[in-house]
Amino acid sequence: MLLLETKKLTKQFGGLTAVNNLEIEINEGEIVGLIGPNGAGKTTVFNMITGFFPPSRGIVLFKDERIDGLRPDKVAKKGCVRTFQPTKLFIDYSVIKNVLMSQYLHSGIHLWDMIIPSSSRRHKENLLIKEAEDILDLVGISDQKDEQAQDLPHGHQQALGIAIALAAHPKLLLLDEPATGMNPEESLIMMQRIRKISGAGITIVIIEHDMKVIMNLCSRIIAINYGKKIAEGTPKEIRNNPEVIQAYLGTTNDSP
Repeated sequence: MLLLETKKLTKQFGGLTAVNNLEIEINEGEIVGLIGPNGAGKTTVFNMITGFFPPSRGIVLFKDERIDGLRPDKVAKKGCVRTFQPTKLFIDYSVIKNVLMSQYLHSGIHLWDMIIPSSSRRHKENLLIKEAEDILDLVGISDQKDEQAQDLPHGHQQALGIAIALAAHPKLLLLDEPATGMNPEESLIMMQRIRKISGAGITIVIIEHDMKVIMNLCSRIIAINYGKKIAEGTPKEIRNNPEVIQAYLGTTNDSP
């Protein structure tokens, strides 16, 4: 089933066209890679889909409903959520409190409930804590829930950033370079985390410069350059595509 679709999606900054008539389709249950060299427009695509940038032209459809032009919080509440690079954390808060902060977007706990204690509020808070613990377990850092975010190693901070996004109950999760700065062992663990999230029923689109991660994780890859789509297909098809090799992978097509 089609979950996300862009039609002639375009973003211009002054005289620069960062994204040019981009048309992509994302189906439920997929892990799709979005690749391209630096400056290709990948993050701009994420920003337009999630409401951080309004498109100059074109539309974004999520579950057959237009979401282009909506505020980021409105897009997130509809189930389309992104992570950021660098990861945005509340560094002075505990790991679990970082997740709880995100959960208040959809918790149903209102300001009045927070001011005046009630059994209803306590029940809701207990449910949120249990859910936060489940999310941390899903990304593999539940044993560090009481540590401060700033004390986590890099890979676990990246995992916490994903947990914060998961707290918004996404149907579609857009991951912006989740394996950046990781060694091969850490990248492998991150791939395992992403597969586990996908297995929980969440559709994923991932921007990543580590080609081993992309090629081994994604069922389909979309390649863009200068804001235009230059190729789309399976990892094998992308690996052997001359335009992709020239624009992104270099002049060789060594297997990852």
